Formats: sequence, C-alpha cells, structure tokens
Amino acid sequence: MVKEAKPAEEGATEAPKKSKKLLIIILAGVLLLVIAGGAAFMLIKKGEPAEEGDEEVAEETAKPKKKDKKKEAHAAPVFINLDAFTVNLVPETGDQYLQVALSLELEDPTEEPVLKAQMPKIRNNLTLLLSSKKASELLPKAGKEQLAEALKDEINSVVTPPKKNKKGEITMPDGPVKSVLFTSFIIQ
Repeated sequence: MVKEAKPAEEGATEAPKKSKKLLIIILAGVLLLVIAGGAAFMLIKKGEPAEEGDEEVAEETAKPKKKDKKKEAHAAPVFINLDAFTVNLVPETGDQYLQVALSLELEDPTEEPVLKAQMPKIRNNLTLLLSSKKASELLPKAGKEQLAEALKDEINSVVTPPKKNKKGEITMPDGPVKSVLFTSFIIQ
C-alpha cells in the first residue's frame, strides 16, 4: 500500500507546478494589457490639448490669417509653360525663323484657369506679334526685353481688355501675368 500512496503524492505535487505556470502566464498577459493600455492612453492624450484654455489657443492658431502684401511677395511663384512657337520673321536677308518657348509668371495662382481658358486667343495674338518682328530687332538683349514686355502686355490685354481714360487714351490694365520668361530662343 505504500506504493500506492507514492503515486498519489507525485500527482499532488504536479498540480501546484501547473498552477504556477498558469499563474505566471495570466500575470504576463495582464501586465501586457496594462502596458498596451498605458501606451494607448498616452497617444490619445498627446493628441488632445492639455487644458481647456489651450483649446482656445489651438482654435485661434488654426484660423487662417489675412495675407499681407509682403507675405504674398514671398509666396512661391506660379509659372505656366507655353508650347514652343515657330514663326517666320519679317525677311531682311532671306528666310529667317524664330523658335521660342515661353513661361508666364502669374501674380495670383487663381488666375491660371482664366488664362488657360483664353489660351487659343493668346497663342494667336502671340504668333501674330512674333511674326511681325525682324531678326535684327530681336538679336540684342534690349530687343528681347522689349519683346518680353510686349508679349506680357498682349497676354494681359486678352484677359483684361485695355480701357480708355478720360482723355481718350488707351491704358493697359494690370493683368494676371507678372512677367514673360524665355526658356528657349532660337533665330535661324
């Protein structure tokens, strides 16, 4: 009978070992949940303002401020690239051609759709203006600068037509184009 008692005692000692393992696993799981909950709380709390007074400050800083002219001057410029123009120049010593690619710098980015809507008329007027020039007029730097100014005035006059003042003189209004830039300029 003594032999029978020993197996019972061995079985009794094994039960506490299993319960210790189970207890350790449960404690590890609870600890993991507490850590995960704390991390989630910290992340959520980080996104919210700390005090009620901070909410008002956050709302005030979120409101868009009125732009000053100085700030607009430092804003990133908006450019529109036009397809290249190839035109015959007024002949001086035979056939001469001008191939020019332009970029337009805009004052206001909201004017871009208006300008693009008028693009067929703008391209027509620019082609007529370019084809009326002589190569000798366009070769010096001053000639190119005058051409850029004439192109700018032509584009702006399409978007906002010129008006007559009280004396009956035609005045060119300020249009959306700030400047005309040559990205390619070839006379052949």
